Amino acid sequence: MNSVADVLGRVGLPAPIAELAARHWDVVVVGGGHNGLTCAAYLARAGQDVLVLEARERLGGAATLEQPFPDDRFVISPCAYVVGLLDDVVIRELELARRGLEVFVADPQLWVPFDDGTAFGQWMDDARTQAGLEALRLSAKDIDGYWAYEHFFDDMRKRLRTGPRDTWIGASPSRAELEELLGHDRLMIDALFEASIADVLDEFVTDQRLKDALFGQGVIGTYAGPNDPGTASVKLMHFQGDLLGHGPIWGYVKGGMGMISFAIAEAARDAGAVLAAGVPVGAVRPGEGVELEDGTFIRATTVVSNADPKRLLNLLPVEAVPVGYRRRLEDWDIRSPVVKFNAALRRLPSWTAAPGETFMALGTVDVTTGLAAAQEAFAACETGHPAVGFGEIYVQTLHDPSPAPPGRHLLSVFGQYAPYTLVGGGWDTRRDEVARQFIDLIGRFAPDFEDCLEAYEVLGPPDIEAKVGLTGGHIFQGEVRPSQMWEHRLTPRTEVPGVYLCGAATHPAGSVIALNGRNAAHAVLDDLRRAR
Repeated sequence: MNSVADVLGRVGLPAPIAELAARHWDVVVVGGGHNGLTCAAYLARAGQDVLVLEARERLGGAATLEQPFPDDRFVISPCAYVVGLLDDVVIRELELARRGLEVFVADPQLWVPFDDGTAFGQWMDDARTQAGLEALRLSAKDIDGYWAYEHFFDDMRKRLRTGPRDTWIGASPSRAELEELLGHDRLMIDALFEASIADVLDEFVTDQRLKDALFGQGVIGTYAGPNDPGTASVKLMHFQGDLLGHGPIWGYVKGGMGMISFAIAEAARDAGAVLAAGVPVGAVRPGEGVELEDGTFIRATTVVSNADPKRLLNLLPVEAVPVGYRRRLEDWDIRSPVVKFNAALRRLPSWTAAPGETFMALGTVDVTTGLAAAQEAFAACETGHPAVGFGEIYVQTLHDPSPAPPGRHLLSVFGQYAPYTLVGGGWDTRRDEVARQFIDLIGRFAPDFEDCLEAYEVLGPPDIEAKVGLTGGHIFQGEVRPSQMWEHRLTPRTEVPGVYLCGAATHPAGSVIALNGRNAAHAVLDDLRRAR
């Protein structure tokens, strides 16, 4: 059904390099991640001759599929795990469903075990969530506060995504426009621009268990602790999707997250775009094209970079980049605290809070030693020490057993905190220590977890950088707190004529959204129309 998926994105060369170089292309897209592929699909559909050049041997960027374990029947998305922000506009316009995209809703959306053997559960069925809150013997005030907290963020989502305009499509609104869309509500404005996730939780609930269960959505992927300003806006970023028309929920992609990239790649190829993998670009020559690392020159009127902005900066001639723009890209914050733990399991673990049950593996599970401990873990990270105090766990295979051998499972953890540079030996010497932190944190709530492990890998920021090409290992191509969001996020139009950005560093945000690529394509096409 999808020829790109059949080869796990390893499309190779569609023709000899000399043949590709003999053509003059309208657009070369540097990088075959999901946004680059999206941009290529829209440009090709508009009649542009488009060539996508991916340095790695496979397409997909962070949303791809790999076989990292000795048993190659385990097929895993190494860096991107669940879908929730992939925009319905792109799904519909590129007809991704008929190209193999199928999604299973995660339920529970969130399940968090506590040390005392109880657990918090957030279910698709509100009545089930309510029953769980009551079972925790929370006060009526805190139960009402929990629901008010959820409705608060959902109200913000609706105002920003479903009101007079969808603020994620096209250029970002200004702060004044955003405040108007939020009805000048002071708490909403504060959550969007200033507050920590801890601050907002304090507005709604008092029970520490709720705060410990909910803070994670405000720090995930972010170089900050839950008490740090701007983390409430991170929660909002992750809460602005509308998956399958169900609102801001998350789900699993059949086959793994790479299937999103592969479906988009098929749409681009069907529209006439040419896709090439294993072709690293060594330089971008504005207005002329690109030079490959082997010295081959490929002519193109326009270059669109799906590479992160710092990588693009290194590809451009110094004299081509205005001083102010160069400084902005040099100052772009790409510090990452994220470490990935991907594992092949012999069987699913048993959780103390629900012995013998597997329902939690149909959703997402957060393991944490609490909000305060997470702040301490971030402080340790800032001094160069790994301190895995938070992990969000995803199990692909209970919904979709196809990426693992019969009866076995895949488990992935989005973990924090671990810095790019470790003191006391670096990643090569401290990797086993970081792995032990993951195993111990999960084992705290699922004592048999270590016995379930067949194989695993630990990917720190340098590993993600090397594997995917993301500078600093930042999966969002840069921080997503307010100082780098909305009108402060990068735009598709750079200050270098003929050169555009389409990756996660552009508006609207990081994550697997695809609107970044669509926005960039529209910017290119609009500029072409104006130039005629």
